Amino acid sequence: MSSRSVTQDPTGLRTGDVAPGTSARERIVAAACAAFTEHGFAAASTLEIATRANVSKRELYSLFGSKQQLLVTCIAERASRLALPAPRQAPRNRRELRAVLVQFGAVLLHELSAPDVVALYRLAVSEADRSPGVAQALDLHGRQAACAALRKVLQAVQSAHTLDSAEIDAQVNRFMSALLDDVLMGLALGVRKRPGKNEIARRAFEAAETVVAFGARDRP
Repeated sequence: MSSRSVTQDPTGLRTGDVAPGTSARERIVAAACAAFTEHGFAAASTLEIATRANVSKRELYSLFGSKQQLLVTCIAERASRLALPAPRQAPRNRRELRAVLVQFGAVLLHELSAPDVVALYRLAVSEADRSPGVAQALDLHGRQAACAALRKVLQAVQSAHTLDSAEIDAQVNRFMSALLDDVLMGLALGVRKRPGKNEIARRAFEAAETVVAFGARDRP
């Protein structure tokens, strides 16, 4: 049997068959994410998802249980790209702290503004009343996961005595507000374009400065 090539929709998600050796679970998740972003949660059928993934509906349900769980899994797996490990060595001065935070902010904004993430955000909002677990999953694996990763960085910095403030949560909120501002809402509403490389770099630097300027000091 000949294999078909992998195609991609405009969001970058795979919509056809996947490479040989890919597990059924991976094929189902890729097919589900593509179907959800193309048709919306309600209109995307499990039959279409199973057909795209080249599995039976029985196998799909045995692995995921429900279509809602499939959407939750799509959100969780896409959000896993946001993970940024804490630096191996805590920043010793403001310059090193700024560099770490700029890198973190650039990765985060790039990933959060990706078309497939915005599409999942829209889906979660549209399903909020009927499926509150979907919105909760987006918050847990998206915003909360990003905040937790940033919190680890700041806690490491604080333990190294480069931050005076003990208000880590306040630092996280300042950083996130400066970085994201109205970007995600504008993207979800379709009233602004995805930020380019220069805007991402500028926002990441400004967000880093809100932390560095507020409580950072060089270690003796």
